[in-house]
Amino acid sequence: MVRKLIFGSRYFGKGRADGGPGEEEIEHADSLSTILVYVYAFCVTDYILCLRWITDFDGHEKSIRQAIFTARKHQDSLIDERIKQWKDGVRTKQDDLLDVFININNPRLNANEIKAQILDLILAAYVNVSNNIEWAMAEMMNNPKIFDKAVHELDSVVGKHRLVHESDLHHLNYIKACVKEALRLHPVAPFNLPHVTTADSTVAGYLIPKGSHVMVSRIGLSRNPEVWDDPLTFNPDHMKGDKEVVLTDHNLHTFSFSTGLRGCPGVLLGSTMTTMLLARLVQGFMWELPPNEPRVDLRENLHDLAKAKPLVALAKPRLPQHIYPTLHNA
Repeated sequence: MVRKLIFGSRYFGKGRADGGPGEEEIEHADSLSTILVYVYAFCVTDYILCLRWITDFDGHEKSIRQAIFTARKHQDSLIDERIKQWKDGVRTKQDDLLDVFININNPRLNANEIKAQILDLILAAYVNVSNNIEWAMAEMMNNPKIFDKAVHELDSVVGKHRLVHESDLHHLNYIKACVKEALRLHPVAPFNLPHVTTADSTVAGYLIPKGSHVMVSRIGLSRNPEVWDDPLTFNPDHMKGDKEVVLTDHNLHTFSFSTGLRGCPGVLLGSTMTTMLLARLVQGFMWELPPNEPRVDLRENLHDLAKAKPLVALAKPRLPQHIYPTLHNA
């Protein structure tokens, strides 16, 4: 989805004949996964400075350099080609986000700045939405009452004769509550992105010296029993106090998109993509677990907070047949 927004195409390179990703796309996706692993990886030389004279002590640098090289190998050539098209007058209409970046005038971005921004955007969107939706669907399928309540809301607000649209999301409070509860209970990573203090700071009575590495625990906030009743249980009614459920939380009871001046700039985009995807999956299909699997396994991966075992479910259409070609194209 984010690739379509940025580059106007679904995959890098040629997809398979059946519509799936080709070799180039798989290689690109694998490189993004590697980069994200090392964002949160512990590096001993960050904290024991006397070891920095040993080149690449942990082996992290070699891995991350190769992953970035692979990711940019696929992205940068497309960016250079697009810049040339605009320069030569071959392209004159802005169709996607890359066109917007190229044509920004204040300030004007050079090619390297555009490439860096594009890589950041793709990394930020790579796992957040898919991780959230997989957990939301898994939790809802383990609790049919929650799933049925979500289906009832969609049938009441949207009906069964058209697909849910972005304009409907304002009225789908329960669907948004399911998304927000999944973000609360199953954040994409244990910590927020690492930050370094630029000056001595005092927070809650604690002195944080300049140069300190600051990592906010997403789990410590979102599973805090002093804030949430029964914090380890998936319950969209945790969000019932909100007149209109929004996926941000400026009180930091959860840490979905952070807040303040350093908050995520893609809050609206990420919120809309996530809510729309869950709404269409719930609206469009009846979902069942495979035979001999009475419940979804909700164990977390030991390396991160993703599901240890990918969700497998059987989908059956629940809307009139003529609607599904539109769903396929969307």
